[in-house]
Amino acid sequence: MYTPLELRHLRTLIALREAGNVSRAAQLLNLTQSALSHQLKGLEEHYGIELFERKSNPLSFGAAGQRLLKLAEQVLPQIDEADRDMRRLVEGSAGQLRIAVECHTCFDWLMPAMDAFRERWPEVELDIVSGFQADPVGLLHQDRAELAIVSDVDADEASVAVHPLFSFEIVALLPKGHALLAKPWLEAEDFAGQAYIHYPVPDEMLDLVRSVLKPAGITPPRRTSELTVAMLQLVASGRGFAALPLWAVESYLSRGYVARQRIGQAGLTGRLYAVTPARLAGKPFLADFVRIMRETSLVNLSGVSLL
Repeated sequence: MYTPLELRHLRTLIALREAGNVSRAAQLLNLTQSALSHQLKGLEEHYGIELFERKSNPLSFGAAGQRLLKLAEQVLPQIDEADRDMRRLVEGSAGQLRIAVECHTCFDWLMPAMDAFRERWPEVELDIVSGFQADPVGLLHQDRAELAIVSDVDADEASVAVHPLFSFEIVALLPKGHALLAKPWLEAEDFAGQAYIHYPVPDEMLDLVRSVLKPAGITPPRRTSELTVAMLQLVASGRGFAALPLWAVESYLSRGYVARQRIGQAGLTGRLYAVTPARLAGKPFLADFVRIMRETSLVNLSGVSLL
């Protein structure tokens, strides 16, 4: 008997369950939303039954969808394991992956990705280069790291491969009840005269300075802290404002510790990239780690879009 059921359908159903909606699932699979919907519609028309409730949030799977999800859970791990084994046979599996980061908030999403990677590639030595790195890409050239996570990429950087990860909204953090919360969004002038509380990093690594304050000639007083919670404590006590990724402060916002405000009418967007030595870009375990970082971030972080 003919069946249209393919591995891609099973991967799509898993992506829908993990992402929670069609839009984010399409990003996970690198498909357009319409292509994903068309794929599922064909399957539903063949069987004559809906696989999930489209208006629910998050998606709710019916009996038919649950049955195919069960099949996906049984089949896909075996397929993926066999695929990794084949690549190990061809290119070998041993190696090390030392990660250098320039952002203080990276560890919030990086740790789950590292945990997932260790399960898939236990033979690869995985480590983080200790301490904050002002020039993580430089460590690649010194053979002190195999992967750098950065917020900006030098187009003239030689002998490296750039892997886009994700974009995210950066929001202003203000004390509850602050007058600026009444505005629809904040402009550069709104930050004048208020203390800017930020991590102790160079200005070129601060999106608010680089994209908003410096072009407008606004130079607010500064105060720095190594810890996110310490920065937010200062904000909560009325000592100034901060500008951080929405996903990094969501738990504090949900508890009403501080308040957030959009920066600019369209919002202020930050981006993260993984950079590797060009000679290692084709290594199966490295390519898999980049994929895991993208997928776990999209699933676990709010307001994230894949690049």
